[in-house]
Amino acid sequence: MRHNYACNGGGHEFSRRQILGSFAGAAAGTLGMGTLLHPALAEEIKSQGKQVLFIWLDGGISQLESWDPKPNTEFGGPFRSIPTSVPGVHFSELVPETAKRMDKLAVIRSMHTVDQNHSTGVPRVQRGDPKNRGVDYPFIGSALSKLMKPVENNLPPYIHIKPGRGGYMYKDAGFLGAKYGALALGDGKPPIHIHRPPSIDDAIDSARDGLRRKMNERFRKRRTNSELDAYEYSYQVAEKLMKRKELFDDSLLPAKDVERYGSHPLGRHLLQARRLLEAGVQFVKVTSFHWDTHGDNFNMHLNLVPQIDRPFAAMIDDLEDRGMLDNVLVVLMSEFGRTPKINTRVGRDHWPEAWSLVLAGCGIKRGVVVGQTTANGAWVDTQEYDIGHLFHTIFHTMGIDANKTEYLHNEQPLPIAHDDHHKITEVLA
Repeated sequence: MRHNYACNGGGHEFSRRQILGSFAGAAAGTLGMGTLLHPALAEEIKSQGKQVLFIWLDGGISQLESWDPKPNTEFGGPFRSIPTSVPGVHFSELVPETAKRMDKLAVIRSMHTVDQNHSTGVPRVQRGDPKNRGVDYPFIGSALSKLMKPVENNLPPYIHIKPGRGGYMYKDAGFLGAKYGALALGDGKPPIHIHRPPSIDDAIDSARDGLRRKMNERFRKRRTNSELDAYEYSYQVAEKLMKRKELFDDSLLPAKDVERYGSHPLGRHLLQARRLLEAGVQFVKVTSFHWDTHGDNFNMHLNLVPQIDRPFAAMIDDLEDRGMLDNVLVVLMSEFGRTPKINTRVGRDHWPEAWSLVLAGCGIKRGVVVGQTTANGAWVDTQEYDIGHLFHTIFHTMGIDANKTEYLHNEQPLPIAHDDHHKITEVLA
């Protein structure tokens, strides 16, 4: 199939991984591990604190081909709607596995944002669009890395799994500073410098590191700190990950899990995300590209949507079976939806006016749909929610009151979420 894109978008004795790893062989032939976990181990998992899994479908999944179908209408398209596990709630037939888990999910169908461009809409959405105060606000992963209580587990708090190149993404942190940036795992692979060459022993490594630090300090005296801080912090992260190499050993993955999540990049990356959540990483972001279906929208979604449907359903099952779903907030979204109207290339264009996202887990009510669109799916027919409302909601689930919590930047207090917005109470448990 020819792909036609119009935009070029692109402090515990045992870790969770150690606990769960001991059951990997037994679990290989089962759907999940819930029945295998000793109660004490299940409590160990639950005690690790709150976490976030943020799944980003870059380019914009169509709400009409997923969470808000409008079959047999002027804009509905060729796909049927199917019942979910919640009576009266229907999804597109392209997401049959997720539909079976609707009783564990919450869907917001009344998102209404204002930016229809990728280049400005993506940062607006991932920063929560606070009022302009002359600073670059942090992305949500960086914000929570700053605001949540640190966890001592020799892992960075914010890891981003993405196709293509990895590295340290310090710009995600905005004015917070480089240490709150994202460690990006390109194609799910660990940073190259966590593997020390066999010819370098501990003594040599210590001497080299000491020399590097002295040179950095000399370099720092004549330059601004941001990039050097990012470089220095990336080494600190690498030192931590050298002690947790098992997280990147695919041979430890049960074959059944690999099959359930899928061999395509999004499936593999979500399975990697599950391992990181098990190990205690506070915020894991997984990005998938190529959702910008300006041309051949229906064939594109026929190909793309199953790649999120099956592994997303597997993730919800696994988090539930492991006793983690009450502690892990799952967010599945894009920067906007797709136009109801079909263009001349049988595609759907950008549509921030009325779109949907999916939530599950920590602090989220199960089996609810918030908001609705008009009969033809063109507009929000109930209260509209902007991205600031979602940020208030996310912060609330993490135990952070966005109305009372502030950043302090150069002695200037700054709100952590949009002043005029509020949490979406209908979606909260």
